[in-house]
Amino acid sequence: MRLLAAAALAAAALAPLAVTSPAAAQMPGEHRMGPVIEGTVLSLSAEGSVTAAPDQATVSLGVVTEGQTAEAAMRANATRMTGLVQALRRAGVAERDIQTTGLSVNPQYIYNANEQPRISGYQANNQVTARVRDLNNLGRTLDAAVAAGGNTLNGVTFGLQNPDAALNDARRSAMTEARARAALYASASGLSIHRIISISEGGGYTPPMPMPMMARAMDMAEGAPTPVAPGEVRTQVQVNVVFELR
Repeated sequence: MRLLAAAALAAAALAPLAVTSPAAAQMPGEHRMGPVIEGTVLSLSAEGSVTAAPDQATVSLGVVTEGQTAEAAMRANATRMTGLVQALRRAGVAERDIQTTGLSVNPQYIYNANEQPRISGYQANNQVTARVRDLNNLGRTLDAAVAAGGNTLNGVTFGLQNPDAALNDARRSAMTEARARAALYASASGLSIHRIISISEGGGYTPPMPMPMMARAMDMAEGAPTPVAPGEVRTQVQVNVVFELR
């Protein structure tokens, strides 16, 4: 019994030595804290933007037809829509650049006082978007689509086929602005920029909103090609940067 008691006392005395330090207990894959920030933290956001001439346009257009039955409305629509798509192809729009974006058939109602609404016919609507990569041919492409049966034109959006170069220019501009503003704050505070702690990006290339086309179909189908002014598109990038000042 005395030997067992002595062994227990010895084990109790050694137990504190077996406690692992926090650093040694760190599990594999865990990250330790980064360097301690000793200076003043400055967090700011800056934007960079560039403008460029667009090299493509996306057009939203289609066909609306009516009929006494849903089948009749759809049949008439299919005929005119086939002509519209063929006209786009003849104008140089590639098949991969034509996409159906809306297809619907809806009843049309007549409303009279004190009576239940009754169906007077059906309306079929088929809409597509077409990407025109030759802007010099845009006006003629629109006219050809209307002449072939298109009777709705919802707008034109101009953009860049490869926006990466413009995005990178905007990123450089944003970082230049961020560093310039950080230097201003540092100087006004009697400090200097020690390092950048973090950078994150927000925003990016966003094509402008569609330009509404208000001309009537008959006006577009006659005379000179419809004039279209592509102007410029703007590419914007926002960066969020955290600096340490000392």
